[in-house]
Amino acid sequence: MEQALSTDTMPAGDGLDRWRAVLATALAPMAVTPRGSSSLAGRISGGRLGSLRTCSLEADAVRLSRGPAHHGTPDEPCVAVLVLTTGTATLLQDGRHAVAATGDLLVYDTARPYTLDFPERFACHLVHLPRRGLDCSDEELRAVTATAVAGTDGFGTLLGPFLATLLASAHAYGPVDGARLAASVVDLFGTLVAERNPLRGIATGREDLVLRVRDHIDRHLADPGLAPEAVAAAHHISLRYLHRIFEDEGITVARLIQRRRLEECARELARGGRAAPAVAVVANRWGFVNPAHFSRVFRGVYGHSPREWRRRAAAAQREGLPAPSAAGTPSSPEGPAGHRRVTAPTTGGDCSRAA
Repeated sequence: MEQALSTDTMPAGDGLDRWRAVLATALAPMAVTPRGSSSLAGRISGGRLGSLRTCSLEADAVRLSRGPAHHGTPDEPCVAVLVLTTGTATLLQDGRHAVAATGDLLVYDTARPYTLDFPERFACHLVHLPRRGLDCSDEELRAVTATAVAGTDGFGTLLGPFLATLLASAHAYGPVDGARLAASVVDLFGTLVAERNPLRGIATGREDLVLRVRDHIDRHLADPGLAPEAVAAAHHISLRYLHRIFEDEGITVARLIQRRRLEECARELARGGRAAPAVAVVANRWGFVNPAHFSRVFRGVYGHSPREWRRRAAAAQREGLPAPSAAGTPSSPEGPAGHRRVTAPTTGGDCSRAA
């Protein structure tokens, strides 16, 4: 439902509370401070374009700011793109100071405090892109947020006019067309991010993100809820982007989680000892909730059931042989987790029967 406000039709005496209410509904809660008087003349309309929030605003000189008090509200983290159609604007965020003129764009992160200062009457279009839908890392985003994009430079020459035309008529599109156009906006924004990130910087950012994801997985193996979706949410990236950064790793995120869980189980089972916990306890400790599933995937990777693995490890220790290795080879096609089958040392006696 579109939210609209115009001082041309407002009763005398209605003030800034109306502006704040409409802006909060259209975009997010924020402070509205007129520059030069206690009143604010202008108009605002807000709506949706697929998954995107849109807003068209024309008003007298004003300062819009969002601080820690406003971030206590449960708003979805978004990246905002502002297209200035008339006037000038200054953006303050993260210690950066970006100035835009007519035709330029400003990009900022709604999850962190910011101030938009319009020193004279202005008009602009704004769009909020949900962070979860963007295929870029936090490092890549920080290269474009709290910055101005000149409407006469690089990709800004295409993105600015496109957004201005699209957002001016966003209310006219139905749900299906709106969703398609929203996806186009997200893709175009991704192109802007790529333009602002040199190839070396992108690679470095992705490598760092992969390392952080791997560390996160290692620290949360015992959590049965650990899954690609949870990993993506913990790092504030989309599931699609998570899969994309692992394309060169030789293993999917789901299989990496399973592989690491199996390795820890195999190491613990190989230690044995009089007070060794039951196989089901070990499996549960490392995030496996279904014993039958655990036994099946363990055998698929290591070539033995968990109980056989434990017996063979104990026999190897008695013979003074090295303990069986729990590490697999993720690039191998054998085994459901992308492992090479790993076989414990063979000792005397028949231990080939299933447990």
